[in-house]
Amino acid sequence: MSDPTQTTTKLSGRCYCGALRIQTSAPAQVVAYCHCSDCRRVTGGPVAAFAAFAPEVINILPTWPDPVEFTPGVKRWFCQTCGSAMAAWFDYLPDQMYVPLGVIDQIDDLAPDLHCHANNAPDWLHLDDGLPRDNGSGRDYLHAQSAPDTGPTEQ
Repeated sequence: MSDPTQTTTKLSGRCYCGALRIQTSAPAQVVAYCHCSDCRRVTGGPVAAFAAFAPEVINILPTWPDPVEFTPGVKRWFCQTCGSAMAAWFDYLPDQMYVPLGVIDQIDDLAPDLHCHANNAPDWLHLDDGLPRDNGSGRDYLHAQSAPDTGPTEQ
């Protein structure tokens, strides 16, 4: 897991058009790349990167948009003006909400900790960063980071 002393406690961000702002009152629990096709499509990039937070520390201003659920068990929030992805929640990780790194102002403070769905990465994408790679959702690692008083887990 990223060194929490290197992570800004309060984070801020905004959608592309600025209609929505996001604020957090605690540091990210974990930061991950995701190579699944859903995340690629929702972000429009060849790989997505997200920071996980406890749901109660995230606020979208001026108000949360209505969530959408195209995939059962996955809720996503988008700016209704520009379409920027603002947050996601997965039923198998109920203690975390995921915010795309691209909307966070302090992106330099949020280096990823692992790759999820690594076997779904495009053949031409080579990120030789030495991070752990999970061919599934990374559920065990991600869930462990939401538990209180949890230190780094071994991979």
